[in-house]
Amino acid sequence: MRAIAFKTIGIGVTFSPNLEANINEAARLALFFESRLVLIHVGEASEEKLNKFLAFLNPFKDQGLDFEVSFKPGDPVEVILTTTDDKKVDLLIIGALKKEKFVKYYLGSIARKVTRKATCSVLLLINPSKERVSCSHIVVNGLKDPKTEETVETAFFVAHKLGANKITVVEEIGDEEVSVKVDDDKSLRKSTIVKERLRLREEMRVKTIIGSIPGELTKDIKIKSQPIFGKRGYSIGHYAQVARADLLVMNAPRKMTFWDRLFPHDIEYILTELPTDVLIIQ
Repeated sequence: MRAIAFKTIGIGVTFSPNLEANINEAARLALFFESRLVLIHVGEASEEKLNKFLAFLNPFKDQGLDFEVSFKPGDPVEVILTTTDDKKVDLLIIGALKKEKFVKYYLGSIARKVTRKATCSVLLLINPSKERVSCSHIVVNGLKDPKTEETVETAFFVAHKLGANKITVVEEIGDEEVSVKVDDDKSLRKSTIVKERLRLREEMRVKTIIGSIPGELTKDIKIKSQPIFGKRGYSIGHYAQVARADLLVMNAPRKMTFWDRLFPHDIEYILTELPTDVLIIQ
């Protein structure tokens, strides 16, 4: 199986109002994925802090949760990244912030830096819950990229573990691929034909990817292929929001260049305004 097995899950924990919800979400996921859980606290260790964390973890310990708590003072970004590497974390959970008076979520500066620099997969949670909220619909990118096959299979792996019953594979097709300027009926027809050919090409490519995934991961899941014309990153984020997906699964971006810092690339649109929970596969 090529899909990523999350052997160790990490989460940065602070004494915020979401502490219990964040720990509960991480513990539940660790049990679903049969993973070890590492709580990462940026700060000095103390018995009082440890007891606070253990109070939330103990109910899950009774269910067989394997965990540890790591304390380390220092720069938050560096501590989280080095601990993630030291503990061999496969999946790092990061909480988003909610804009005041708006039902919109974004990443704080520390979370964004960690997301960009992490060498493991990252799960961004927009609304952690103390009680489990079921995951039913997963949207995953199907763009033409060497990483996509593994990302799509991982989306099915996650769906299988969490009990999701629907996956939509979105193929984002840039407007530049159509390359037909529409200014009359003839050019409109030509543009329509080009788009249909691109749509069929993308659907066939995605069908081939899905066909290579083990049957135990695809059974009992409704699968939809959805080609979208538009700006990469922005289009799939908007689709996930409109479709009310519970989780959006994306390829991790390639190494950022100077130009990526000036002009947003696909994942930056997602990080600016999170449409739902987002899983970035490294």
